[in-house]
Amino acid sequence: MAASELYTKCARVWIPDAEDVWRSAELTKDYKNGDSSLQLMLEDGKSIQHTLDSATNDLPYLRNPDILVGENDLTALSYLHEPAVLHNLKVRFADSKLIYTYCGIVLVAINPYETLPIYGADIINAYSGQNMGDMDPHIFAVAEEAYKQMARDERNQSIIVSGESGAGKTVSAKYAMRFFATVSGTASEANIEEKVLASNPIMEAIGNAKTTRNDNSSRFGKYIEIGFNNRYHIIGANMRTYLLEKSRVVFQADDERNYHIFYQLCASSHLPEFKNLKLSNANNFLYTMQGSSPVIDGIDDSKELSNTRSAFTLLGINESYQMGLFRVLAAILHLGNVEIKDRDADSSVIPPNNHHLAAFCELVGVTYQDMRQWLCHRKLKTATETYIKTLPRLQATNARDALSKHIYAKLFNWIVAHVNKALITNIKQHSFIGVLDIYGFETFDTNSFEQFCINYANEKLQQQFNMHVFKLEQEEYMKEQIPWTLIDFYDNQPCINLIEAKMGVLDLLDEECRMPKGSDDSWAQKLYNTHLKTCSLFEKPRMSNRAFIIQHFADKVEYRCEGFLEKNKDTVNEEQINVMKASKFALLVELFRDEQKAISPTGQVPGTGGRTRLGIKPEKSREKTSKEHKKTVGCQFRNSLQMLMETLNATTPHYVRCIKPNDFKMAFTFDPKRAVQQLRACGVLETIRISAAGFPSRWTYQEFFSRYRVLMKQKDVLPDKKLTCKNVLEKLVEDQDKYQFGKTKIFFRAGQVAYLEKLRADKLRAACIRIQKTIRCWLARKKYLRMRSAAITIQRFIRGYQARCLAKFLRRTRAATVIQKHQRMYVERKRYRQKQAAALAMQTILRAYMARQKYQALLREHKVVIIQKRVRGWLARCWYKRCLVSIVYLQCCIRRMRARRELKKLKIEARSVEHFKKLNKGMENKIMQLQRRIDEQSKDNRAVNERLISLENSYTTESERMRTELGRLHGVEEEAKIKSNQVSTLLEELERLKKQLKTTQQEKKTIEDWAQSYQTEMEKMVSDLKDQNGSLKKEKDDLNRLIQEQSQQMTEKMVRAIAQETQQLETDLNEERSRYQNLLTEHLRLEEKYDDLKEVMSSLVSDKPGHRRRDSTHSSNESEYTYNSEYAELEEGSRASEDVTRGIDTTLTLKQQKRITQLEQENQSLHNELENKDEQLQRASASREAELQKARGAELEYESLKRQELESENKKLKHDLAEMRQSLLRNAAANAGAPGSPAYKVLLEQLDASSEELEVRKEEVLILRSQLVSQKEAMHHREEKETMTEPSIYAADVSKLKDADELKQACICLKDTNRSPRFMHKPLEVSDLLSRLRSAAPDFHKLNEDGELWLVNQGLKETTRLLEHQLQTQRRSYDSEAEVLRSELQNLKEENNRQQQLLAQNLQLPPEARIEASLQHEITRLTNENLDLMEQLEKQDRTIRKLKKQLKVYSKRIGELGAGQTEGQTSPGQMVDEPIHPVNIPRREKDFQGMLEYKKEDELKLVKNLILELKPRGVAVNLIPGLPSYILFMCLRHADYLKDDQKVRTLLTSTINSIKKILKKRGDDFETVSFWLANTCRFLHCLKQYSGDEAFMKHNTARQNDHCLSNFDLAEYRQVISDLAIQIYQQLIKCMENILQPMIVSGMLEHETIQGVSGVKPTGLRKRTSSIADEGTYTLDSILRQLNAFHSTMCQHGTDPELIKQVVKQQFYIIGAVTLNNLLLRKDMCSWSKGMQIRYNVSQLEEWLRDKGLMTCGAKETLEPLIQAAQLLQVKKKTDEDAEAICSMCLALTTAQIVKVLNLYTPVNEFEERVSATFMRTIQTRLRDRCDSIQLLMDTKMIYPVTFPFNPSSLALETIQIPSSLNLGFLTRV
Repeated sequence: MAASELYTKCARVWIPDAEDVWRSAELTKDYKNGDSSLQLMLEDGKSIQHTLDSATNDLPYLRNPDILVGENDLTALSYLHEPAVLHNLKVRFADSKLIYTYCGIVLVAINPYETLPIYGADIINAYSGQNMGDMDPHIFAVAEEAYKQMARDERNQSIIVSGESGAGKTVSAKYAMRFFATVSGTASEANIEEKVLASNPIMEAIGNAKTTRNDNSSRFGKYIEIGFNNRYHIIGANMRTYLLEKSRVVFQADDERNYHIFYQLCASSHLPEFKNLKLSNANNFLYTMQGSSPVIDGIDDSKELSNTRSAFTLLGINESYQMGLFRVLAAILHLGNVEIKDRDADSSVIPPNNHHLAAFCELVGVTYQDMRQWLCHRKLKTATETYIKTLPRLQATNARDALSKHIYAKLFNWIVAHVNKALITNIKQHSFIGVLDIYGFETFDTNSFEQFCINYANEKLQQQFNMHVFKLEQEEYMKEQIPWTLIDFYDNQPCINLIEAKMGVLDLLDEECRMPKGSDDSWAQKLYNTHLKTCSLFEKPRMSNRAFIIQHFADKVEYRCEGFLEKNKDTVNEEQINVMKASKFALLVELFRDEQKAISPTGQVPGTGGRTRLGIKPEKSREKTSKEHKKTVGCQFRNSLQMLMETLNATTPHYVRCIKPNDFKMAFTFDPKRAVQQLRACGVLETIRISAAGFPSRWTYQEFFSRYRVLMKQKDVLPDKKLTCKNVLEKLVEDQDKYQFGKTKIFFRAGQVAYLEKLRADKLRAACIRIQKTIRCWLARKKYLRMRSAAITIQRFIRGYQARCLAKFLRRTRAATVIQKHQRMYVERKRYRQKQAAALAMQTILRAYMARQKYQALLREHKVVIIQKRVRGWLARCWYKRCLVSIVYLQCCIRRMRARRELKKLKIEARSVEHFKKLNKGMENKIMQLQRRIDEQSKDNRAVNERLISLENSYTTESERMRTELGRLHGVEEEAKIKSNQVSTLLEELERLKKQLKTTQQEKKTIEDWAQSYQTEMEKMVSDLKDQNGSLKKEKDDLNRLIQEQSQQMTEKMVRAIAQETQQLETDLNEERSRYQNLLTEHLRLEEKYDDLKEVMSSLVSDKPGHRRRDSTHSSNESEYTYNSEYAELEEGSRASEDVTRGIDTTLTLKQQKRITQLEQENQSLHNELENKDEQLQRASASREAELQKARGAELEYESLKRQELESENKKLKHDLAEMRQSLLRNAAANAGAPGSPAYKVLLEQLDASSEELEVRKEEVLILRSQLVSQKEAMHHREEKETMTEPSIYAADVSKLKDADELKQACICLKDTNRSPRFMHKPLEVSDLLSRLRSAAPDFHKLNEDGELWLVNQGLKETTRLLEHQLQTQRRSYDSEAEVLRSELQNLKEENNRQQQLLAQNLQLPPEARIEASLQHEITRLTNENLDLMEQLEKQDRTIRKLKKQLKVYSKRIGELGAGQTEGQTSPGQMVDEPIHPVNIPRREKDFQGMLEYKKEDELKLVKNLILELKPRGVAVNLIPGLPSYILFMCLRHADYLKDDQKVRTLLTSTINSIKKILKKRGDDFETVSFWLANTCRFLHCLKQYSGDEAFMKHNTARQNDHCLSNFDLAEYRQVISDLAIQIYQQLIKCMENILQPMIVSGMLEHETIQGVSGVKPTGLRKRTSSIADEGTYTLDSILRQLNAFHSTMCQHGTDPELIKQVVKQQFYIIGAVTLNNLLLRKDMCSWSKGMQIRYNVSQLEEWLRDKGLMTCGAKETLEPLIQAAQLLQVKKKTDEDAEAICSMCLALTTAQIVKVLNLYTPVNEFEERVSATFMRTIQTRLRDRCDSIQLLMDTKMIYPVTFPFNPSSLALETIQIPSSLNLGFLTRV
């Protein structure tokens, strides 16, 4: 491809820059071959001219397309060069806040200098099990790749973490080890993973220090091997250390510190246990004050020491050893403060009584004098004699510092050895993963021996890295069968030879150290002489003869020769060592033990307990101890480095390169200069160069076809995708050397993908331009048509307006003419009417005058006639009254005379005898009449009965009429009472006024005046009373309204409080339930561990030749018999293990026992807490009811108070009215009080009105009082049930009884039915009354005896009362029937109204619609009638069946009674004499009781056939859902029936243990777990349903209530079975999660459900999972099919619907959480098109919920975070309004999740835009106040607490049949 095709106008390039290293620019002119410069424009708009190098004519680097910027893998970039790598890292780090990036096989980690929430357990779980390219770059991804390759390839792994100081090497290594400890776990209970992690704070304390570049810099290298067994669980670890920086113990540069442990001790010197160390502030010691920086910001040294001591304790270093270590460290500090002074030029002396030296000697246990002497002297040995030489002050000080360094080095090695000892176990190691945390390439202003060794180690590591990268490239090309040529890469073997070969730098250094008078200068001269002319990599500085320069792979480094020999020798005064060995301090003696027993320089511990090292050859031989001690530091380091390289070469390496972004430790600040230096030094750019030399860009054929389908024509697309890609590439790229076709991939040279992206973008841009052109044309035409239509409309309206104006003018002209005509006519008519009215008025006045004269004459004549008529009438009446009085007086006299005569006759007659006879004769007649009257009364009674029947027909209408009449009469009666009272008072008043009339006539005028004034006063008083009454009424209304408002407010407040408290209690209950279920899970896990340990122990026991035999009667299923035997087995297992072998670690079993005991206690405490919660809930509800009652009581008291006030006010008004009436009666005059006087009437009317008003107020008070009383009674009797049983219920049927037997039987039934005590106090029993009525017919001839007539009379009275009671009962029934009829009438009226409405609607419709509507209405009516008839038919069918059953029962009873009677009537002789004929007796069907009987010895067979060997996929498919649980419960019922508690216990325990066993055996089979979850729940429901508790018996039939358990209370076992159901549910969820987990990411994220929406971006070496649906990949349909399978299986097994809802909710939570977590960890998935895919997939899941009727189960709400994340990917992300919309929309997402999604948002096409930093800051500002979790990922392991709502079964136990396929023939139905 020619350069002119790429370097065109608008192409972007990178040019060098002094500040930013590289700067972006854009071409403003096309480049042509031969041009010497380029015309460029910078990003700030400045135009420059870039001159090309005339010698090479190299063009500047091209910039990658924007869609490739920010890629996870640097090798995915089309242009691979330094500026592209630097820019990509800067964008990811500074803009997207992503610190990890892949560069081929290398993970580049940039130190953020900020704590990030990306290392939690949720992140570890998210990366566990994932492919390395599928997730965003992370240290956990590298660790997972190493762990996976170790398990898959059976090969040891290494993770090499390198970088300069402050880049984060130690933290990265720490997180890698944390990942292994979390994911793999441990194979034992020794907590090896915790010990591995606990070694970090120890090694940081003794090996890390603050430097100018890092606050926690590791000053040594370490290689930690983490060992795994064959199950890939951590079993141990081993640590090797390299090149501890001992010089830091005695010297620190400015702004640096010594090792952390010294400052931790000084900060904790105030503790009591550290008083004897005699420490103080760190500024008081020479070894800790030289850097002038004793404190690190944000670090508490005393707290860090506490963590260090805890780590020591965890690793088995006890308190005494720790205090010994601290004594040695304190002694080093005191030794540094020992002051040495000059005695003369060649000698020195320590002043006497030096307290620091004394403290040193006391702490290390040596003599003061010896130490004082040998610090200033040394012993020299010659061949013949030994003599002591004094040391000058400088040499003595160096000797003191050398001793301090030596002691610290010994202490460091001792700690490392004990850490290794604590991490090593006896279990054989299968494989290991090594983590190498080693210093990176270093170059300072002054470089010494330490930097030389560090750079030497980095040269070796870089060589190994280059070879490994080259090897991987070669393997990839050979795998794809691509021809390849040897790639030229930098080989640093010459540099390594310069350092370590014979006569190399190290060899010459060792040789010079062996010379008696060797020095640094002589060594430098040897280097110059040997290498200066022979090796190009070795140079000599121009201005120095004591330095040399080596060209390393990263840079040239100048080393100063000063101190090389001294540091390489590492000599210590031998006499000082002897003094140390003679110490009385045991730990110090152990530190200076001989080298045979001490630690080797490489940190190896002899005898590693069975550990194996693959591919590492042991050292052939070791020199003697004395020679080993004399090895130089350089030789030791070279040997240990050689061993390290052998180890790394024998493993598969994984590389982590840590980068320090700036030197100021500023968070997320990127310094390009510092970054590019480290990239060059750590080999990242070398990896890029090797990749770029070949074919760095690699695509699968499917991905290439999907991405560049737009560049193909329809005719180019062939069925074979590979052939299609080949044809297209040949057309697009002419140079065939730019690409190669492999077996599965297409390989491109660097820059080809950018070229293809350019072609694709141009094609899409042309398509967009065409679309825009078409749309703009359409919009313009649409606008033109709209304007044309508007112009036409305007013209039309204007012309219409002109026409309307003309018409308006014509109308106005004609109207004016008409108005003139009518105006003239009106004037003439008005003049005429005025004249006519004047004439008529004159005529009217004249005629009226004449009529009035005539009327006056007639009136006078009429009045005269009336006066005459009245006078003549009065005279006639007076005469008539006088005549009448006279006549009456005469009649009275005559009648008095006749009466006296008659009286005399009667007196005489009464004295005669005949009179008595007549009396006796009359008595007999009366007795006969009484007898006849009795007969007539009995006939009347019969007639009354007949009449009652007739009254039934007329009673309904009569009752209504009588009720209305009664109401009217009551009203009339009340009025009559009032009128009668008024009449009586008025009559009295009238009499009294008549008497006073004569005396008061003269005072009439005076009284009238007084009455008038008094009337005025009364009117005023009445008006005042009315006003007061109105105000009182208004006040009463206001008070009532206020009471109602207050009561409503209090009610609402109480309701809110109750709702909040209920919600809080429900939340607490769910939390407690979740904790309890989590404890159950932990308990199950411990049980499984115990079983595994038991198996291991049993296998160990079986391997021993002399193991103990087991009893033959001991069953293998012993765990199936006793539920609590598991804990006893722990003790048995521990005792057995102790008896069998002593090599087994019994502490594991004891820990298990202790843990299980703790779990039991926690379980019991949780039960107690749950009960307490329930009690609190009940108390809370009771308190709420009490508060409500109290509030209502307060309301009632308030209303009572107002009622009393109203009553007192009414009484006062009534009293005033009474006084006013009395005063009126006292003072009224006779004339004024006459009944006809107006004043009296007005006064009475006012008094009556006031009285009526008072009565109304009184009635209101009474109503209020009755309401209060009713409210109190309703509150008091709310919970009581009203049970009223009246004797009228039984008396109503008395008339229907036929004879005495029926009466007797009815009486007995009555007594048996109603035995309530309240019927015992009746004066007359119903049975007595019935016996009297139904006794034999009375002998009327004996009624003459004494007392008989009275008894008859009493009987008649009782009969009458009974009949009256019956009549009242019938009236009540008639009233109820009348109410029913009224309701039916109302319904008919409503139906009639509806029919009329329909008819009216139909009449408005057209004829066709009217016919259709009538037909529809008729069909609806017939359908409703059909349904009603069907319901009636069903009721009748049920009634018929019920009657048939009763008839069968009665017929059986009658048959039995008949057989018994005939048997009883047959005589013995007949039985002997008569022959017996054979009779065919039909067998009666047995009535089963729903129980199954089995023998004790058949229990094992029952459990085996029904649980252990039952297969859900086989026999159980055709069974009744829950049949095993029914069978087990029926067996349990029989054991309960037999009262055999042992049988009940063993059956339940065997069932529980067998279910556990089958779940442990087949716990990964979903059908098995679902089957036993359904059966366990059904068994639990059966235990509740048939427990006998009323709460569980509400839905039972009578037959089911008969089947309840009667002897044992199994409530405790119900709890055990409920716990078992919880465990099975959790096992079911785990099983489902294991099945769904591989499908979710592929189906929900990677698969393109909507084809063509997502675009595939270029990928790097770490290939991610393809989003194209290949064969074998999971799709959304796969998830839906699996969900259907889950749902159908659970439904088939009869799982409770509520439980299915909970399972589905958990399924959807897992789907949403896993999908969202992967979305948050995958940058390639955060795009607009992927958001559309996710929303479509979620809609499909919601559709599935609708189809299954599960929308109300809460599953949809669990997907809300995923839905909002998908919406977040699709919404606009530019303005503040968009930020506000995002904040209000994403309520289910946390702040961290929202920011993460926005940071990860990546455009797939060039038309999409990235999220700007300004918008990100806006979002973070708006979300700052939101209080939510800082956790990034959702907890995929979270399980909602499960509940098992009671679900009774309608299946009758006696109808269950046992299939023969279950092999349960030994069970017998009972």
